Amino acid sequence: MSTPAARAEAGFDVLAIGRSGVDIYPLQVGVGLDEVDTFGKFLGGSAANVAVAAARLGRRSALISGAGDDPFGRYVRAELERLGVDNRYVITDENYATPVTFCEIFPPDDFPLYFYRKPTAPDLQIRPEDIDTDAVKAASLYWSTVTGLSEEPSRSAHFAAWEARDRAPLTVLDLDYRPMFWSSPGAATEQVQRALRHVTVAVGNREECEVAVGETDPDRAADALLDLGLELAIVKQGPRGVLGKTRTERVEVPPNTVDVVNGLGAGDSFGGSLINGLLAGWPLEKILRYANAAGAIVASRLECSTAMPTEAEVSALANSDVPSLGDAASTTTSGAVNV
Repeated sequence: MSTPAARAEAGFDVLAIGRSGVDIYPLQVGVGLDEVDTFGKFLGGSAANVAVAAARLGRRSALISGAGDDPFGRYVRAELERLGVDNRYVITDENYATPVTFCEIFPPDDFPLYFYRKPTAPDLQIRPEDIDTDAVKAASLYWSTVTGLSEEPSRSAHFAAWEARDRAPLTVLDLDYRPMFWSSPGAATEQVQRALRHVTVAVGNREECEVAVGETDPDRAADALLDLGLELAIVKQGPRGVLGKTRTERVEVPPNTVDVVNGLGAGDSFGGSLINGLLAGWPLEKILRYANAAGAIVASRLECSTAMPTEAEVSALANSDVPSLGDAASTTTSGAVNV
C-alpha cells in the first residue's frame, strides 16, 4: 500500500467530499433574523469550509460536491477557486438549487442555523459515477462527513469512494451529525457504523460520538471508535478541550479562550488544521493544540470560509499561554470554544 508521501506526489494533499453552498449571515450581532437589516454572503458548507481551511494553511485542496445551475452555484465555484480550492469535481445540478443557510448570532453560545435544502441539495445528488476514484486513491488525505450519508445517491457515492480508497492511511470521517438531515438518530447510527469500517480517523463532539458508537464519555467513545479498527479517534469536549487517542497514546489539550463572535465555523477550522498537522506528521499533542487554536480564531470572527486563519495566526495562538484543563473548565464557560 502506498504511503501518504508517495500519494502526495500524484494527487491532492486533501480531497474532501460533502456540503457546499452559500451562507447568508447577518451583519448585526444579537438580533433575530426577523429584525436583521443587513446580511453578508459567504461560501459555506462544512466540507467546503474544511477544504478552504486546509488551503489557507498551504495544502493543495480539492472538493467533491454539487451546486445548482444558478447564480449562487456560479458563486460557489468561483469562491472556491478564489480561496485556493480546486473546483473541478463540483458537479452542476440542473434540477436542484444551490442551498443557502441563514444563521442568527447570539454570542457566546447561541447560533441557530436555518438550512434551505429542500427537497434536496445538489451536494446530496453526487452519484458513484461522479467520483474520480483515481483522485480519491491518490489524495494524501481523504475527508468525508456524516451528512453525505443521509440520502441517496450521495450515500452510495461515499461508499464507492471508500471502496476505492481501501482504508488507506489518513482516510478521515467527520462525524458532523445534523439531526435535520436524518429521519432519526438510529438511521444515522446505522450508516455511520458502516462508514467507520472504511476510515482510519474519526473526529466529532460528544453528542456525535453518541450517535456513532453509543458513548458520550470521551474515553469510552474514543475506545469504541478504535475498537472498530480506526488508528486515531478525536473527541471534542467544548470547555474541557479535546481528547485524541490511538492504541498507544492518549492526549488531552485544553481550549483557547477568546471573545466569541460566531462559533459556527470553529469546527471546520479545527478540521483544516487537523488535516495540516496529520499531513505534516506532527506529534498528536501539537496537532490538537494547533487545531484548537485554529477553531478559536474563527470563533472570534463573523464568517466561516473567509475567516480561516493563516499558519502564522494559528501558530501564534497555539504557542501562547493557555489555562490548565481545570482552569478552563471553571473560568472560561463563555469563552472556551466548542469546536
